[in-house]
Amino acid sequence: MVVAVFTGMDWKNLLKKTWHFIWVEDSVASWIVNVILAFILIKFLVYPGLGLILGTTHPVVAVVSGSMEHDGSFDDWWVSQQNFYNGFGVTEGQFQGFDFRNGFNTGDIMILTGTSLDKVKIGQVIVYMGSRPDPIIHRVVKIFQQGGQTYLQTKGDHNTAQNPDERMISGQQIIGKAAFRVPWLGWIKIAFVDLIKLVIP
Repeated sequence: MVVAVFTGMDWKNLLKKTWHFIWVEDSVASWIVNVILAFILIKFLVYPGLGLILGTTHPVVAVVSGSMEHDGSFDDWWVSQQNFYNGFGVTEGQFQGFDFRNGFNTGDIMILTGTSLDKVKIGQVIVYMGSRPDPIIHRVVKIFQQGGQTYLQTKGDHNTAQNPDERMISGQQIIGKAAFRVPWLGWIKIAFVDLIKLVIP
């Protein structure tokens, strides 16, 4: 049986070649390896680390639907929505004091921080798990008690009404609260997911 023995010099040369291949070489293979390495680093190091710092399992989410978009100016949008919000006791003046009062768009990235049911307030934008496999990001419109438990209701700013699974949200469903918006960066994730769906139907 032949056993290969690597000396310190062999390891040094191997590391130099690997470094050159990843960071210097301009080839398709090097590009593919870089994409894979970036994915691994983000998925298993950066994302969990950020989640630990921000106190949530989902520190960064991409907005993949238009349910929080506002059409036109705030005044135009409010005219189309005021009956709903007035029904929940939310006035135009109150809404203008809410975070993300102008909503946000498909393709935006939202940075989340951890939160708990007792800290959530009317008007905040939260991310939670509903009946679908993907998290939902909508605005809190009601906090209520039922059977000795506290629940939330939400609505997408662009939607004309609530979806059935956002009328009784428990604390266990909450993933985090939207804290910061990065416009358009989420299109990278959306494009990547769409590409994967084309390759693996």
